[in-house]
Amino acid sequence: MSNFKTFLQSGHWPTLAASFLYFDFCFAIWVLNGAMGPFISESFGLNAAQKGFMVSVPILAGALMRFPLGVLAQYIGRKNAAMVEMGLIICALVFGYTMVDTYDEVLAMGVLLGIAGASFGVALSLGSGWFPPKYKGLAMGIAGAGNSGTVLAVLFAPPLATQFGWQTVYGLAACTMLLPMLVMWFAAKEPPDVEHQTFREHISCLFEKDGWSFSLIYIVTFGGFIGLASFLPTYFHDQFKVTKVEAGQLTMLATLMGSGVRVLGGYISDRIGGIHTLSGVLVLVAITLLMCGFAGSSLVVTTLLFMLCFAALGAGNGALFQLVPLRWPLATAVAGSMIGEVGALGGGFLPNAMGLSKQYSGSYLWGFVAFTVLALGMLAMLRIVQIRWTRTWAEKGGRARSTPTTVGSSGTGSRAFGR
Repeated sequence: MSNFKTFLQSGHWPTLAASFLYFDFCFAIWVLNGAMGPFISESFGLNAAQKGFMVSVPILAGALMRFPLGVLAQYIGRKNAAMVEMGLIICALVFGYTMVDTYDEVLAMGVLLGIAGASFGVALSLGSGWFPPKYKGLAMGIAGAGNSGTVLAVLFAPPLATQFGWQTVYGLAACTMLLPMLVMWFAAKEPPDVEHQTFREHISCLFEKDGWSFSLIYIVTFGGFIGLASFLPTYFHDQFKVTKVEAGQLTMLATLMGSGVRVLGGYISDRIGGIHTLSGVLVLVAITLLMCGFAGSSLVVTTLLFMLCFAALGAGNGALFQLVPLRWPLATAVAGSMIGEVGALGGGFLPNAMGLSKQYSGSYLWGFVAFTVLALGMLAMLRIVQIRWTRTWAEKGGRARSTPTTVGSSGTGSRAFGR
């Protein structure tokens, strides 16, 4: 308990709390179509492939919007960027409530929901910006635990859609966004870790090997999280014939594990290193996903396996973003946004793989197999690149160096990092 008090006193905890709330509500909006997937599918008589594509659109749109928002945050400040984004989200939800009546309009709404998915890099950088390097992993884990917004979406959207209709949920969601906006306005303070850089310096991480290594691993940890979280209501409803509300409740059990363990993943990574943590995560994800594919006849076993898988994915997200500020200490927001953008694009892969597998083979098995192979491929890559990482900017296992590595003005490291 005293260690946690020391952690809180080392930074500005109201900003961290505001960042968590901001990311939490944005995440809930981002996965709203996934949470209401069974309702939307029933309204328009969608086939399996259409269901997967409909769920993937907000994920892909959010991924593409992350990097521009991260760059904007570097120029107008992270707090201001968050306020602008939340204002746009409210406008998008009003559009959904008043204008969405066809499948094509649902897809258009999915693109607008992507605005909420852009919040990731800004939320983590804003929340952790006040904290010293040795606590960055924990701070980012707490801010990143805002992906518990998935729980809000799958817990409340299905009952509300049953009672009032799924279009009305958009309008109700618009009202809820006022809460994080008010908290952000009154509680948050812009962190002091600001560096005046050129646009080229901002995007320099795009031209480095490490940036792409992080992004590819994040395709599994975060892409798997958001992809599964968005598709599970449809999966549970179609595979086990449970009600739409029950499908949301089962999804909540799984996603709650991932959100809570994210903080633990950052905490553990501060101590044993993000590389060690990620290695264990990728092994566990591969095993549990493959077992999910073969456990399609048992609701209980499948739910327990998904809970374990989400716990691993959540820990992996915390572990990876324990490493990001070590590698890019002065450009965390932009690096995080770029990594988040590519990683979230991976989230669009999984719903489509699941939908196509069901459409053409009659089973979801091959969707699970495809993502299992991807996880094992990223594990092999991690074991190779970690050799260079621990020689240049991290201690053994991926812990923070006691003496920070010299970095250039861009915050992206010296030539030893392999530009």
